[in-house]
Amino acid sequence: MQGTPGPPRPPATPAHMLKEMDHTIATHLLSQQEMARRLNLNVTDLTCFAYVLEAGEDLLTAGDLAERAHVTTGAVTGILNRLERAGYITRRPDPNDRRRVRVAAEPAAVARAHALYGPYYARLATLIADYSPAEVAVLADWFTRQGRLAREYMAEIREADK
Repeated sequence: MQGTPGPPRPPATPAHMLKEMDHTIATHLLSQQEMARRLNLNVTDLTCFAYVLEAGEDLLTAGDLAERAHVTTGAVTGILNRLERAGYITRRPDPNDRRRVRVAAEPAAVARAHALYGPYYARLATLIADYSPAEVAVLADWFTRQGRLAREYMAEIREADK
């Protein structure tokens, strides 16, 4: 039954939580490398393809993608060239500005990515179902706030480099 809490949660300290977060991030980085390898991409290209997928029908421009991936517009051109050659994306003219292109995912590539990630996300859904709606809300809030904090910190340290 979804939302039914699982067994009682073990106690944890903030230090334990941070240690587990570090382990999760390390595992995630390694798994992304493996997923990228299986899709014949590098991790940066896979990340950019994920942003294209996330945008859905609201197609991103190359500039949007550069901003999200924190790369230069020159670097994103290379990324898009590789993704296009590998059959992951197509470039479409921007209907509002001929100087810009929009990036669309190729359906066959979407299917390949879903085939690889689908089983993992199904397992995550099963794991999430072990938590109550209130616990899921806390976890979602934490991920949202932690992501914002990480982006802000990245911007700070990049600014310090200037």
